[in-house]
Amino acid sequence: MKLLLATDIHGIKWKYERVFHEAISLNIDMIINGGDMLPFKGNLLYQDKFITGFLDDYFSKCNSSGLYLACQLGNDDCIIFDEIFQEICDKYSHVFNVAQKRFQIKDHGYEFIGMNWVTDLPFGLKDRARMDNRDFTLPKQIGKQYISNPNGWIKIEDWSSYIKTLPTIEEEMNQLIKPDNMKKAIYIIHVPPSNLGLDVCHDGRKVGSIAVYEFLKRNQPLISFHGHIHESPEVSGRWNSKLGKTICVQPGQSHQHENHLIYVIIDLETMNFRRFKVNKED
Repeated sequence: MKLLLATDIHGIKWKYERVFHEAISLNIDMIINGGDMLPFKGNLLYQDKFITGFLDDYFSKCNSSGLYLACQLGNDDCIIFDEIFQEICDKYSHVFNVAQKRFQIKDHGYEFIGMNWVTDLPFGLKDRARMDNRDFTLPKQIGKQYISNPNGWIKIEDWSSYIKTLPTIEEEMNQLIKPDNMKKAIYIIHVPPSNLGLDVCHDGRKVGSIAVYEFLKRNQPLISFHGHIHESPEVSGRWNSKLGKTICVQPGQSHQHENHLIYVIIDLETMNFRRFKVNKED
């Protein structure tokens, strides 16, 4: 079985089209989109139009071509659109929303499990932000904190108190449905683990999840896929790492976001991993 992993595309249509083209030309069985799928420029409250317009057509094209597509929304995608995103995914037999869910392709035996909560970040949109564990220190915040609402935005006046009422990443990970066979389990977790060089920001800060690291170390799935920190592979020089027997992959996404696409091809039979960077004009 061959996979194509891309993440943090943020609604850039040519990247979606290029991923589809590469998947068809390389005889890929499944595309995996690891999170942050919707446009994040302009008014985020219109992200639903992208779901019901472009993504609906894109999912239909993948489905008609026999491609499986495993995907989930991310921290820059408003949580108020989760329901409509699920409805669009459910229209197609080959499209799966993996956020906090598990699915299995019986012919291949691999199990896919997603998780799209992230450790708290400095930026204002807090829909999917969580403390990593109960000892987590919140980062210094930039601007105001808010969550999305069908009627607009809800400002959180005391974020440090509010976030303590939410489950932590550690608790969210432990609540995920368990695979039947951990040795053939593939986790799609938007936030990268700590300690592996897959979580390094442009200023050198390491913002990965200790809870995700400990979960993978303890459970040892076959593979874990990550994203979220676009620049990490370029800053740290690492886009994959091993944690015991688990292979952790974080392809990143280009600083020159509009002009380059980064993706990884995985052959599960040979366990060969290749990372590609392509130009928009190529």
